[in-house]
Amino acid sequence: MAKRPTVYDVAELAGVSIATVSFAFRQPGRVRESTRQAVLDAARQLGYVPSASARGLAENRTGALGIYSFDLLLESDGASGGRPVREDPGPYFAGSDAAARAFADDADDEDFRVFPLYVDEVQRGFELECARRGRALLIGKGPREEGRGIVDIASRVDGLAVFPGARSAELLERLAQRLPVVAFAMPWGAGDLHHVRVDNAGGVRALTEHLVRVHGRRRVAFVGATEVTDYAERFDGMRAALAELGVPVPDEVLDPTPLSAAEAFPVLRRLLAGPRADLPDALVCASDQHALDVLCLLRDAGVRVPDEVAVTGFDGVVAGRLFAPSLTTCRQPMEAMGRLAVDILTASLDDPAAPPVDVTLPVRPLFRASCGCAG
Repeated sequence: MAKRPTVYDVAELAGVSIATVSFAFRQPGRVRESTRQAVLDAARQLGYVPSASARGLAENRTGALGIYSFDLLLESDGASGGRPVREDPGPYFAGSDAAARAFADDADDEDFRVFPLYVDEVQRGFELECARRGRALLIGKGPREEGRGIVDIASRVDGLAVFPGARSAELLERLAQRLPVVAFAMPWGAGDLHHVRVDNAGGVRALTEHLVRVHGRRRVAFVGATEVTDYAERFDGMRAALAELGVPVPDEVLDPTPLSAAEAFPVLRRLLAGPRADLPDALVCASDQHALDVLCLLRDAGVRVPDEVAVTGFDGVVAGRLFAPSLTTCRQPMEAMGRLAVDILTASLDDPAAPPVDVTLPVRPLFRASCGCAG
């Protein structure tokens, strides 16, 4: 194997010092243009490429950013919390929608409700912004109760964005003392973490007001486990809107089933087995994933949506638009969230002494068929 050219070879051929070669690549403003061109010509002639890893070791930087999720991705192999995996997703799509049919054809045996999700779209924005800035990217995921994976990826990047687990706050705070860390969907608090969030309460307030004022719903209930911070804020937003409108306010969540539960929505299933009059006339779901499963459950029970029960979600994932009925929801600016996380990490690396950043982005209500609108 031929010997790889070194910085010394380039310096000798260009007739300059190795320091000048280094400046020509890393700080071109410090050398004359003619000198820089001579260095580049010599490097091209020799086939020399600067070593990013060596440069990173010298600067104590890797040049990479990481993004990590604590198992927020759902699988479609039966480990999806009891949600049905249908080999034929066709009946859940609008038959006249060519895009929906194409999506269904491409899905084969996969459950179209598990991809792409909120995590996937935020991650895409993170990837795009890393690519735009010329940053390498590491992606990781692991169990909510296990910290080894995130510690491993944190050791190999300059900055990290994280979709937190239920009990990951303490670990993330420790990591944030060593490198910049952006947490998605975590409440602001003292410490070194940066935060990127959305207006959960405001978004669900808008959905709830729409259900009451436009569609006349009076028995509104919430579905989803409020142990998740985002879901708790959405439940609070629903309750605040109902209180302002003079509509009965539930003290508790109707069905607090987490997405990882072995049996999906046991409380709602029991209600569906009884008199229809016992059902709420609107279900505000913690996420689109909850809402899509609830729509399937209602349809299987013969409940007409939205005539008997209106359903709303939150996130704005693709499946909600393709579903029949299409899902009323709040669209999070997911790609923008991912890009913003890269901006924050980059700025923090440029100015390590800057204080932590907390950004709350707006959401956009989308009123579609599942609440009774024509969208």
